[in-house]
Amino acid sequence: MSTKTRLAQQLAVVAGFEDPRVDLEQYRTPPDIAAHLIHTADLHGDIEDRVVVDLGTGTGMLALGAVLRGPKTAVGVDLDPDPLATARANERRVAAHADVEWVRGDATAVPLAPDGPTTVVMNPPFGAQSGNEHADRGFLATAAEISDVSYSIHNAGSEDFVESFAADNGGTVTHAFAAELDLPRQFEFHDSASQTIDVEVFRIAWGDD
Repeated sequence: MSTKTRLAQQLAVVAGFEDPRVDLEQYRTPPDIAAHLIHTADLHGDIEDRVVVDLGTGTGMLALGAVLRGPKTAVGVDLDPDPLATARANERRVAAHADVEWVRGDATAVPLAPDGPTTVVMNPPFGAQSGNEHADRGFLATAAEISDVSYSIHNAGSEDFVESFAADNGGTVTHAFAAELDLPRQFEFHDSASQTIDVEVFRIAWGDD
């Protein structure tokens, strides 16, 4: 069994949202995509002995994936207290050897000043809802402010936007890969039991990284 497959199996126990909020576009990040993102970050030396911050952590999928790979510190930040309670329960399910610090706060105005090399991991809202367009912009701005490298999941077709935003904020997209996100029916406006959407994952080096 590959290291990435084993990580996906470890993350399969992570519970999703009990009462997801449509305004925050709350969806559980699939374990296979989370494992791919974290495994890629680990291969690039962006997890071990570093501060890892999961912006908009929800129920903790990416933060818990990171903590299984030996970071100096792992922090999960979310505005909604209910998913954070689920994240704490998920931490016990994953049975990580290190703790995650769960912080209630706005990921676009995060109350953190990490000490040392920092990696941001995130699955930000895509801005798919009317009035919430470009919701991922604020998350990227925080990543540019607090980290020297970030990994983020975006709607397919976001490459030009992400590359332009990174360039305007002292960053460079160094790697990208495509993936599929399987979303279960959880809101009234969903027409089918599940939906598969194409996404892209970007690694951005900020500043002098």
